[in-house]
Amino acid sequence: MSGLASPAAPGWAQVGTQGFGAGSDAPEIASGFRQGHLVRARELMAVTAHPQATEAAYRILNDGGTVVDAAVAAQMVLNVVEPQSSGVGGGGFMLYYDAETGQVRAYDGREVAPAAAWGDYLRQAEPESGQPVRPDPRRSGRSVGVPGLVAMLEMAHERHGVRPWSSLFLPAIALALDGFPVSPRMAASIAASADDLRRDPDAAAYFFTPAGLPLPVGWRLYSPVLAQSLARIAAHGSGGFYQGELARAIVEQVAAPPADATPGKLTLDDLERYEAIERTALCTPYREWEVCGFPPPSSGGFAVAQMLGILETFNLATLSPRQTANGTIVPSPEAVHLITEAGRLAFADRNDYIADPGFALEPVPSVRLLLEPDYLTRRAALIDPRASLGKALPGLPRLRRASDTGAGRTETTHMSLVDTYGNALAMTTSLEGGFGSYMMVDGFLLNNQLTDFHDVPVDELGRVYANRVEGGKRPRSSMAPTLVFERGADGQRGRLVLVTGSPGGAAIIHYVVNHLVALLDWGLSPSEAMAMGHFGAFNDPRSILEANETLLPDGWPASVVERLKRTGHEVVFEPRPSGLATIMLSPPELVRPLSAAADPRREGVAQGD
Repeated sequence: MSGLASPAAPGWAQVGTQGFGAGSDAPEIASGFRQGHLVRARELMAVTAHPQATEAAYRILNDGGTVVDAAVAAQMVLNVVEPQSSGVGGGGFMLYYDAETGQVRAYDGREVAPAAAWGDYLRQAEPESGQPVRPDPRRSGRSVGVPGLVAMLEMAHERHGVRPWSSLFLPAIALALDGFPVSPRMAASIAASADDLRRDPDAAAYFFTPAGLPLPVGWRLYSPVLAQSLARIAAHGSGGFYQGELARAIVEQVAAPPADATPGKLTLDDLERYEAIERTALCTPYREWEVCGFPPPSSGGFAVAQMLGILETFNLATLSPRQTANGTIVPSPEAVHLITEAGRLAFADRNDYIADPGFALEPVPSVRLLLEPDYLTRRAALIDPRASLGKALPGLPRLRRASDTGAGRTETTHMSLVDTYGNALAMTTSLEGGFGSYMMVDGFLLNNQLTDFHDVPVDELGRVYANRVEGGKRPRSSMAPTLVFERGADGQRGRLVLVTGSPGGAAIIHYVVNHLVALLDWGLSPSEAMAMGHFGAFNDPRSILEANETLLPDGWPASVVERLKRTGHEVVFEPRPSGLATIMLSPPELVRPLSAAADPRREGVAQGD
């Protein structure tokens, strides 16, 4: 291939060409599936996890705002309509492409542990007390890290925004005051977490009817308290969040969680000292492209880059998927084998070595060392086409640390944006689990991101976990906002061709790699690639195939399943509720060079000019 395939690649039926409007019916919840739509546009595109957030972003972009302006507006709307997944009480990562300079900038808004945290913070009520955290880390004050989202958005807006900060909050404030209908996915999420939400009086008052029932689909939900909090941040910037009334309310809630849960050690100083960080984007070659992801403390960019680097030694283009009679796209068993084996190898290194780089263990291999071509070639040579590795070892056993295999939760959100100036943004944000810590403060939920740390500092052999809890440290993430560029013969960065990412816990890495292979190696359009059954493997013998009765009504073909079993895969079927948001950029001489799609497993939509 000489470049990225066109949006309607020969040999594949296009699934659809019209996007949803802001008033379209809400789709099924995360594990469902609806017909995909490919949306085309000339200059600007917004893809978010909810129609109203997409509409807010689109209006900002269409009015001359930048992708960062649109991201602020869309994220605040998501705080209103998708509170289970993200919000100002959480954090995230943003990749920004500056069309004028050609630079990719990475903004880190990850939560941090309180300064007073220690290695057993998630297990012990007090150091060496022997008393456990009650009732468990997530449902206590111990899971709450200093939220980073507001600081990250403010930093990026100060550098790349053109619309007044306060104006970007108006759509969310209006929505909170005027109310909105509860979507099927939100209603199902509330019902699934009802017992935990009832523990907190404010959350119970918000997410349940006066009769005490979980909010049903279509219930008009109002949040004047959230509107007031957003107005405070709009007027005072990050100072209105990290200082003053909101900061005090956060600290008080963490210090006195509901139902006699163990309090956390978060202080006003922790909030006031929080800083977003600009990091160096992790950009690596893949065939004729350059793939840019987010560096540690996210493991997402690293694992995606390592998997692609391993897969580059194989001719994936010859292993194209096939389309079934009902339109589902099914990968070949050979492709599933290679990609899951690459996943096992990448997760072996990820689990041992990746953590907050500000708290690096010595000696720990650098990310760049683990992505060197010679190293990846040696790792790829471990893949046997006739037998699965089952469980891989890290590539540098002399430096081996304790292996942290935590997979994280699935409730996250992602947006992809392109503006009329040619700038692009991929941003993934999260509370961690659905509804975070289940604790609500002034209309927004607090995160439970500290449960992304390993809950003990050392293993039974005394080996240190790189991702152990430490005061001021950022927990490891798997979020993987991704930008892809053409790569010239001289190796220099060329034209931007893809903006993508997904929610989904550690499975984000699988979703993004599957998606990139489908787009780059197999020439599928974004909507076609999203209609492919997901698959992946963490570093254990299980190979997970997507269980989705709507997408795969007849299940996976026996030819795929049996071939995998013969090569030693322990095949299991699980829901894979990705939320991919993808924009493809074709050569600008086309009338509508932008094409985009939102994952049909969730309720997001794409909208362009």
